[in-house]
Amino acid sequence: MHTIILGFVTAFTITYLAIPSIIGIARHKSLYDLPNGRSAHEEPTPSLGGFGIFGGVICAIILWTPFDNFSVLQFILAAFVIVFLIGVKDDLHPISPTKKLVGQLLAALILVYKSQIKLNSLHGVFGITDLPPLTSFFLSILIIVAIINAFNLIDGINGLAGGVGLLASFIWGAWFYYVDSPALAVVAFSLCGALAAFLKYNVTPAKIFMGDTGSMLVGLVCAILAIKFIELSYEMPADSRRYTFSAAPAIAVSILILPLYDTLRVFVRRIWQGRSPFYPDRSHIHHLLLDRGLSHMQATYLLLGFNVVFVVLAISMHHLGTTKLLIAEFVLATALTFLVNRFWRQPASPDA
Repeated sequence: MHTIILGFVTAFTITYLAIPSIIGIARHKSLYDLPNGRSAHEEPTPSLGGFGIFGGVICAIILWTPFDNFSVLQFILAAFVIVFLIGVKDDLHPISPTKKLVGQLLAALILVYKSQIKLNSLHGVFGITDLPPLTSFFLSILIIVAIINAFNLIDGINGLAGGVGLLASFIWGAWFYYVDSPALAVVAFSLCGALAAFLKYNVTPAKIFMGDTGSMLVGLVCAILAIKFIELSYEMPADSRRYTFSAAPAIAVSILILPLYDTLRVFVRRIWQGRSPFYPDRSHIHHLLLDRGLSHMQATYLLLGFNVVFVVLAISMHHLGTTKLLIAEFVLATALTFLVNRFWRQPASPDA
């Protein structure tokens, strides 16, 4: 338990102390994220918060992770560094989506091939259980890259990506602690501590954004935690399953429902309209809420509240089984989005 607390405190302290210096350097060098037609902010703001998050997470993990029962840590850290370097390049001098994708694929390849962080089974999703090795390999890479980009895409308003990452890492950190997996608990609570410190500077009025460096790192860590959560839920001995769930994949999706569903919804919408799924616009759920008069923090708190509701419902209904629960989550998310679009009208203009 003490290593988990130390991991949280170390990550929090380093990130909390580093970010003011990062803000000062960004202002001195004019390294700002400038407002544009799609952005939800109105003032030039530094977008290098991921530097502080990365520093806090890496130092905490290296200092407090028990290496003796987590021999693959070196490969996980290598994947972190690759994502960090891609993010730095993109935050300082934007690169093409293709180059970003190549880097993400490389990080995912290291995790799946060297760290063996992969799904070996779908555990009953649509009746599918064990996966052939090649299918498991490519599906796991796809899932990791998808989660990385999902966090990258929801990082559009103050506190949202950091809040979702904080919620997810706290839930999984607590679970890994209770199932006696201290190494993964340290990883989770290290991210939790770094994000808690970052959010101090990211709530309205935001002094800094996490940028691609931060959002991709958060997505990568959450992808690792999600896959390990699913696999450990079914690998544990029967007499040690007090804290496991019969629908672990659906529970994992509920924890990440906001980034996963919003990304899927936006991609489908863009393809339906004949555009590239990567075409940037203001169709994300947080943009819809802003357009209906909510402030950044009101939208963030509302979305985080819904995320918590999904987690509570999924845990309380896990006896339904993975497939039924996944369908229920998708239907509920679709219904809520429809209600926002259909019945929550944009406030009238004062000149109307």
